[in-house]
Amino acid sequence: MVAFGVGAFGLVAGAGTALTTSTGSPAAALDAVVGRVAAMRAQPAAQLPAPSGLVERADAVSRADAQRSPFEDDALVAVPTPTPQALVDDAPAVLALPPGLTQVDFAAGLRAADVPEAGAGTFSVVPGSDPGPGTGQVRTIRVEVEDGLAVDGRAFAATVMATLNDPRSWGHDGSMSFARTDGDAELRVMLASPTSVDVLCAPLETEGEVSCGRAGHAVLNLKRWVLATQEYAQDKAAYRQYLVNHEVGHLLGHGHDQCTTPGAVASVMQQQSYKVAPCLPNPWPFP
Repeated sequence: MVAFGVGAFGLVAGAGTALTTSTGSPAAALDAVVGRVAAMRAQPAAQLPAPSGLVERADAVSRADAQRSPFEDDALVAVPTPTPQALVDDAPAVLALPPGLTQVDFAAGLRAADVPEAGAGTFSVVPGSDPGPGTGQVRTIRVEVEDGLAVDGRAFAATVMATLNDPRSWGHDGSMSFARTDGDAELRVMLASPTSVDVLCAPLETEGEVSCGRAGHAVLNLKRWVLATQEYAQDKAAYRQYLVNHEVGHLLGHGHDQCTTPGAVASVMQQQSYKVAPCLPNPWPFP
């Protein structure tokens, strides 16, 4: 598996002594400040000039005293000094997303936008467990990813479990919840290459394009996980939620529904990977 991180940083110049353009480079500017401080320390205390910032502030107050409202607060204007080069050198690098992916894709576990026709044909169980919300009957889920796919298994598993335990999913009334385990489980959710989907879903004819839920495992096609469908092109996160809920729905005993009323919200058990219209896309059993 290949892991990526996305970070960002900002550097803010601190307040300090005003430097004119005559100081030149940042290094010369800092030398000028050091020289000025050293000269001030060499003078007797009585001869030390008032800090320029306070003089400027006092002048501004005396000029504006007559006009300002008695409710205004005094304000000090911070004059930026050059950013020390060490802060720039130590700042974390910003890593771009893999080409062709959005942050939503990355959160769903994808680490590449390409879809290989075949993976290794073997599967790795995503390690770890998640007890879930623990309401009603608890159904155990094991999440697996085909080896050789550019997928972060933990992120994929988190997406699966967040979908199934959403209040709009199968346990909406508190009668059911889902817990993840890396041991024996009632249900398996597997992310697979198109070729492996065809093998695991047989005798169903998935033709390298769609997914299935049968024999205790929901096999999600990587091609659909990456590309979604034309009707879901603007909301791939919703399509992925539909895919999880639809295929796990089969494992819970639900068959296919049809769109019977044009303009109505589609049933999650409608085959939306083929076509949603004339109904409206819907990823949830209880929207």
